[in-house]
Amino acid sequence: MYIDLVVFFVLLALVFIFFKKFDCYVYFVAIFDMILRILTFIKNNIGLPDVSALIGKYIPESISAIVGRYLDGVFYTIVVWIYVFVMIIFVFYTIRIFWKKKR
Repeated sequence: MYIDLVVFFVLLALVFIFFKKFDCYVYFVAIFDMILRILTFIKNNIGLPDVSALIGKYIPESISAIVGRYLDGVFYTIVVWIYVFVMIIFVFYTIRIFWKKKR
């Protein structure tokens, strides 16, 4: 099923429609990935097997896991490197905001 890919692209399309700045796209990717990773942590550390199985079945571990499910080879490598650059830009934006708040 492509439901995880469809949800990601629908949310990304909504971000493209409502926000026109590049930093909004970067923040969306970072926030979406953080939510997926938090849900993965909950899946791995919760004591309820039904909830853990539900999260494990329907929610991917991260954006790179979504990409890895549908791509392989050179295309996978290119998309993952784009993802890494987006996360580097996110860290840059976060440090910049932190630096401005410090002053």
